[in-house]
Amino acid sequence: MSLFDWFANRRKSVPNSQERPEREIADGLWNKCTACDALSYTKDLRANQMVCLECGHHIRVYSDDRIEQLIDPNTWMPINGGLHATDPLKFRDRKKYSDRLREFQEKTGHLDAVETGIGKIENLPVALGVMEFQFIGGSMGSVVGEKLTRLIEHATRERLPVLIVCASGGARMQEGMLSLMQMAKISGALERHREARLLYIPILTHPTTGGVTASFAMLGDIIIAEPKATVAFTGGRVIEQTLREKLPENYQTSEYSFAHGFVDLIVPRTQLKKTLAGLISLHQPQPFLADSEFPAHDATESHHAVATPTHAFKLSP
Repeated sequence: MSLFDWFANRRKSVPNSQERPEREIADGLWNKCTACDALSYTKDLRANQMVCLECGHHIRVYSDDRIEQLIDPNTWMPINGGLHATDPLKFRDRKKYSDRLREFQEKTGHLDAVETGIGKIENLPVALGVMEFQFIGGSMGSVVGEKLTRLIEHATRERLPVLIVCASGGARMQEGMLSLMQMAKISGALERHREARLLYIPILTHPTTGGVTASFAMLGDIIIAEPKATVAFTGGRVIEQTLREKLPENYQTSEYSFAHGFVDLIVPRTQLKKTLAGLISLHQPQPFLADSEFPAHDATESHHAVATPTHAFKLSP
């Protein structure tokens, strides 16, 4: 008998009962943290807004969950939900762009990489846009630009604050220059929103990169980021190869951006809704007062006393 046969026979003689059975875990019942490997009961994790109960790691969530976390129940009203991308360049890489769009629409249940609508945060009305990272990496194509621009213009007309939850790999290469044009279009709408003295708050989540960072993600009146989110324009490896220098370990994180003045607040997800409600309530625009509503003043002092406050305004029709 060969040595190989002897080992094979010996292995067969070992009773199966001595083999340690693997534990079966029901699919979706438990969640393993990618940062600390801790197992958490999914129900408890969702109650904590998908923030690890052991280490505080912010697990990626998608647009539907974001809306549920931020918006008061039964107050969400989607707008421009029927917009969907076409394929004007007839682009093809490993597959046709039109086929890729159809694939991600079926996978995510969304027509493109952003959801927009009107809702309330602690009874305060807001216009909210939430980027969907699982749709082609949250890339910014023509539909993303159009939906966000329409959202901002609607908020300007209705005098609402705008919130955009950013999560993107940048511009969508399959749409070429048309994608890059969305940076200017959204920025123009935000400038008109600013001129109307209305509040805009971007929330930077993991990751916020590329053309999104280079445009509307950094144009906020108050810029909020989640802890340890990647905030960058281009990849760290590309920068190191270009500059031939080693970058700091925490470079391109929300903490690094905060330390260098690019981010105003780092807010854990569990405190985000309360923080947003506080900021929005502090920046509510005062209603325009007609001349008849101002208190009476002596005529000799009227040109000093009846000056309109800098934060009061009236939108032109």
